[in-house]
Amino acid sequence: MSQQGEKPAAHEDDWWRKLYDETAPDTGPSSAPDSLDDRFDSVSDTVSEAVEVEPESEREPEPLPEVRPDPRTAWDPYREQAPPSEEPERKPEPEREPEPVPVATQAAVPGPRNTVFPAPWEAPAGPPGPRTFAVPKPPEPEPPPAPLTPPAAGPVTAPDPVALHELPPDWAASDAPADGGGGARPLVGHLGDRPPTYDAEPAALPAATSENLDALVPDTVLDGARYGTYTLRAASVRGDSARFRGEPRRDALLTARFGAAESALVLVAVAGGVRGGEGAHLAAADACRWIGGAVARSHARLSEDIRAGRRADLKSGLHRLTDRTYGKLRARAAELGLEPGEYTTSLRCLLLSADPDCRTRVFFGVGSGGLFRLRDGLWQDLEPVIPEQAASGVSEEGPDGDRLTMDLQITTPPSPYSDGPAPPPAELFRFRASVARPGDTLLLCSNGFAEPMRGEPELPDELAERWGPPGPPGLPAFLADTQLRIKGYADDRTCAAVWEA
Repeated sequence: MSQQGEKPAAHEDDWWRKLYDETAPDTGPSSAPDSLDDRFDSVSDTVSEAVEVEPESEREPEPLPEVRPDPRTAWDPYREQAPPSEEPERKPEPEREPEPVPVATQAAVPGPRNTVFPAPWEAPAGPPGPRTFAVPKPPEPEPPPAPLTPPAAGPVTAPDPVALHELPPDWAASDAPADGGGGARPLVGHLGDRPPTYDAEPAALPAATSENLDALVPDTVLDGARYGTYTLRAASVRGDSARFRGEPRRDALLTARFGAAESALVLVAVAGGVRGGEGAHLAAADACRWIGGAVARSHARLSEDIRAGRRADLKSGLHRLTDRTYGKLRARAAELGLEPGEYTTSLRCLLLSADPDCRTRVFFGVGSGGLFRLRDGLWQDLEPVIPEQAASGVSEEGPDGDRLTMDLQITTPPSPYSDGPAPPPAELFRFRASVARPGDTLLLCSNGFAEPMRGEPELPDELAERWGPPGPPGLPAFLADTQLRIKGYADDRTCAAVWEA
């Protein structure tokens, strides 16, 4: 009986007892497999089932669901079923041909149910390889337009691909008129029938220690400049003999500018150490450095004297500066415990004004070397041998009225208080100031370059052809020119050339 006092029907009690009867036996475990693999296979079969779509014309009408009586009501089994509503007959539509399925759609349709898919934790089948993606092909280049004018009759040849990378014909001329070689790489050649004994390239480096690193000098020094109406080229190269033996370059080169604008003064100093001296390269470097410092401190007065043409003042002042430099060399030799002749060098200098209206070129120095001038295709030696002039009584004046300081050859008896031999006579101080002409080339060089210039006619002839018109060479070409090798001349070569516009 319910809370309202009603008495339930008999059939309701039977249904309730059958569902919740405590005396009914337990069904027990199910016989169907229920592992993780079984569930994955079930899901895979369900997902991979192919869906077949039937056309509407072939579909059969679905049967109406069977009406079953509701066990909760007593009158359901006796209810009369309503007659089905009559629907109007539909005319059959014409059959349509199935449209072709795209390839992408066909590939997306899953396979049959028996397809086995790997589990997420299983390794993919097949050899591993990098992923690749389809890259679109680059567009083909458009063909060149056809020429407007018909080509001339003749054999048809394929274009040369090298011609696409050739330089314009005016490229070499636009760089610098001094190169004159059309951009070709300069080569170091030799003059004469046979090449020299030594190789043209460096072979051995000088020995070095932890204490003499500051004393090392490079194999080659190259420099250049252009001021006013002249162009300067300077180079210093280690000799073939020193390159073969691993000896340092004994020559030293200094190029410096003091001041600015038109009052600037350019100094070129060339020093050559004595042959066989252990510290010859150090003496040459000291001489260049000390003469450069002396000129720097007096460059304003020197520049004014050069532009005003005061030769006497220039000669006396430069002579005093040179003597101070050699006095420092002798003092340095005493510090090193060497004789003055073991720590000395030849020194030759050029002073050039940056004023375009000043064409006075001043040379001064001490020791061996050379001073040459190329005028109208011929070389002139501007430094005559002093002892031969003194013996023959020739005047010390040059062809242009320039004067050189002469040794009067006055010998003095040795001092009675001196135990050793008398010191050698001092080197002559040389001075020359000349006015350059347009087209001249002035050459200042050390003894290693002056000897072949005087002893081998082939070298000055070759340089006259190379250094003539159209103008000065570039730095690489100038270096190759200074390295023209001649058999029998293997010393260091240092030179500076000045081309007048």
